[in-house]
Amino acid sequence: MLTNEQTAKTKELYNFLQSNNKSHYLQSPQWEEVKANWKHEMLVVENNEKIIGTMSVLLKKIPLLNSYMMYAPRGFICDFNNKEALEKLTEEVKKIAKKYNAFIFRMDPDISDSNHNFKEMMKSLGYKLKTDSKTIQPQFVYRLDIKGKTPEMLLKSFKSKTRYNINLAIRKNVKVREAQKSDIPIFYKILKHTAKRDNFCIHDISYYERIIDNFGPNHAKIFIAEYENEPIAAAMSILYGNKTWFLYGGSTDKNRNYMPTYLIQWEMIKWAIENNCDIYDFGGVSGYKNENNPMYGVYRFKKGFNGEVVKFTDELYIVFKPHINDIWTIISRFQQQIFCKNTAALKKYK
Repeated sequence: MLTNEQTAKTKELYNFLQSNNKSHYLQSPQWEEVKANWKHEMLVVENNEKIIGTMSVLLKKIPLLNSYMMYAPRGFICDFNNKEALEKLTEEVKKIAKKYNAFIFRMDPDISDSNHNFKEMMKSLGYKLKTDSKTIQPQFVYRLDIKGKTPEMLLKSFKSKTRYNINLAIRKNVKVREAQKSDIPIFYKILKHTAKRDNFCIHDISYYERIIDNFGPNHAKIFIAEYENEPIAAAMSILYGNKTWFLYGGSTDKNRNYMPTYLIQWEMIKWAIENNCDIYDFGGVSGYKNENNPMYGVYRFKKGFNGEVVKFTDELYIVFKPHINDIWTIISRFQQQIFCKNTAALKKYK
């Protein structure tokens, strides 16, 4: 049972994460519980007993190397102009690295790639920038500014084809409802079908159940689109701090021409507006610059909502054990080559 002091600290942490404009669901205590196969540490730094920065660090042991890899997805959470907060968080990172015998720390913050002052500040604290495109989180995302806007204002701002498709779904009497936990198998069945059709990987059903268990109902919802009481599309989103993220979604082949995916996105955007969010994040848009890229269609769909592509800064990292990190780099490249060969073989087989 938590003491009154622990309860107060937990509430203070929650309030900080909800009020900071760099807050991210991947940096929440809830996400630590979703990633149950990783160890985790929540770091909190203060000034005059007031929280000025936090960071959720995931730690995964590499048995072959008898060492840990540390990763802070979209960390830190703080004022990125506050060097004191950055310094204190970095010192905590080093303490955790020593505690777990970690060989590397990696992070990919929610910071624009154009913020050169931030990059220079982080370099001065000992970080290096990974300049290749192989980042854990997408470096390019598509975001819609919804701050202070009404549904009517946003709907008018969408591309004409997107507005048409939303209204088409409504005219065809497609209905979108908020799902219950008992509906997760419906969501998963649609997602699994979509993954097979469009050739992408998904998690097992327990992963999505953990998201709803730890974030729902205030922070995570599943939306299901139905036609004549038959589910034809589904999507999951998370609301945290001042943002809402579209996480996963899919559709059946039947009645796809009724545009249920457009209507679901619209309902999730309205949910974000109702909760006074500033940003609706559609997720990654890899391949958006090349119309021949297989992922271009995903970008074209998102583009219709008239947001903008945001490029985040390169991944930042600190190596604590260079020799072990070199070995891990070789192992990782080998694993990637095997994965690519297996993927290519699978596509050829299909």
